[in-house]
Amino acid sequence: MAARPVTRQVTLAVVTGAHGVAGEVRLKLFTGEVAGLKAHKSFNGGALTITSVRAGTGGAIARFAEIADRTAAEKLRGTELTVPRDALPPLGEGEYYHTDLIGLPCISTEGGAVGTCIAVENFGASDVLEIERPDGKTFMVPMNAPAVPEWSDERILIEAAFVQ
Repeated sequence: MAARPVTRQVTLAVVTGAHGVAGEVRLKLFTGEVAGLKAHKSFNGGALTITSVRAGTGGAIARFAEIADRTAAEKLRGTELTVPRDALPPLGEGEYYHTDLIGLPCISTEGGAVGTCIAVENFGASDVLEIERPDGKTFMVPMNAPAVPEWSDERILIEAAFVQ
């Protein structure tokens, strides 16, 4: 019998600590807004079931059915809230999920292998790809049309002028 492919998990938020005494937790969101989290009822393979979530200072405040008090909430600190990649909404033309770019090989428009995308950062203006060369050194490229004319599920094409 062939092995089933492992469904990639995507982190939508991380618990940063307890909020109050009734078991609520503070979350750092990776979805951009609370609505991205509200679209899902359970996380971490069903281990956590969300009962409420609202915007909070610098993120969100959530309650999970399995967490009854502050002590249990504190134990969740650092826990990433994940969902299967296929549970995310479909993308429009020109859109991407960071998780889909990470791990892809990067090729120069001149045809040479450049390295592998190891991270997607956003420092406020737009997304920036971090590329690791085969020698372990890294460099960054803006995720825009002049620098990255195209990408697919198989590779990222980087304009040769941006390859350092």
